[in-house]
Amino acid sequence: MNILLLEAYFTGSHKSWAEDFQNFSSNDINILSMEGKFWKWRMQGGAITLAQKFNTMKSQPDLIIATDMLDLTTFMSLTRKKSSKIPTILYFHENQLSYPWSKKDKDFINNKHKHYGFINYTSALTADYVLFNSNYHKNSFIDELTLFLKNFPDHNEIDTIQTIKDKSEVLYIGVDFKRFDSFKNVNTGPPLILWNHRWEHDKNPETFFKILFNLHENEIDFRIAVLGEKYNKYPTIFDQAKEILNNKIVYFGYCNSPKEYAEWLWKADILPVTNNQDFFGISIMEAIYCDTYPLLPKRLSYPELMPIDYHKDHIYNNDGDLLNMLKSAIMNIEKIRKLKFNHIARPYDWSAMINIYDQLLLSFIK
Repeated sequence: MNILLLEAYFTGSHKSWAEDFQNFSSNDINILSMEGKFWKWRMQGGAITLAQKFNTMKSQPDLIIATDMLDLTTFMSLTRKKSSKIPTILYFHENQLSYPWSKKDKDFINNKHKHYGFINYTSALTADYVLFNSNYHKNSFIDELTLFLKNFPDHNEIDTIQTIKDKSEVLYIGVDFKRFDSFKNVNTGPPLILWNHRWEHDKNPETFFKILFNLHENEIDFRIAVLGEKYNKYPTIFDQAKEILNNKIVYFGYCNSPKEYAEWLWKADILPVTNNQDFFGISIMEAIYCDTYPLLPKRLSYPELMPIDYHKDHIYNNDGDLLNMLKSAIMNIEKIRKLKFNHIARPYDWSAMINIYDQLLLSFIK
């Protein structure tokens, strides 16, 4: 089967997912993409550029997959002579309706941010099939869409929500965890706490570092590795943390290579997560695969991804719970270091997921 994968924002986890899917699948997957920058412009104008590229292609795919960063409605209207009979899938890595916008964002301030959610909505209507990377993601999108449409003065078309629900399924992210296997090492020294997310407001770094400041003030011994991608503008709490926790920090910034990133994951002992946004949680599953002890909030996709037997020790209700659970983990670090968690992440490895992907996609063209 020939599959065309449209990605208007080809960077980070979007790029990794697309390339891994291409490499592991038994299907012939052609990626038509644009550079991963100016995400708002990609959502508004990327469809025009990719439509022009598609219209010059000589080959005809059996199936088209677009991700949420593409205005699929515009793309299909501009390519209808070639694409009208090709089944289309919209894959949601994230969506702009239930995504927690920064109150400092110019579009949020000017009340223009809803336009991006409307693109997600019409794209979902246009697609023949809609796929989400978690049940939480699907449910939060549908819930927010209901509120979104009710805001309009008339012709709310609430019935279209059921149309989208009827053609929606969950297809979890596939991750190449096995690339970490050759970098295992032994943890020694004071407990090493890990941050391995983007340096952005939706990852709630303020709460994360507030918890660590408390540990520091109470003279609890620990180290901290702050990894993850940062942009030109990032929350100022990172600079404050660098100053306050200076003697605790063993790494601060983006890893220079996949090898270096993998080594830090295996070195880490504890992963306290404070995120306000995660529709799946790739970085968290990567750390769990490397046997890092997870402490996750009772929200987002985390209760779904963590087996129920692990909720008592690894899912917290509030910041006070997190602080107490983190203190307990630090005090029992030798016991913690003997525990294994990678079996929790293994079901999402591409070796397990690719047959699920290929069989599901094949069913869409029959």
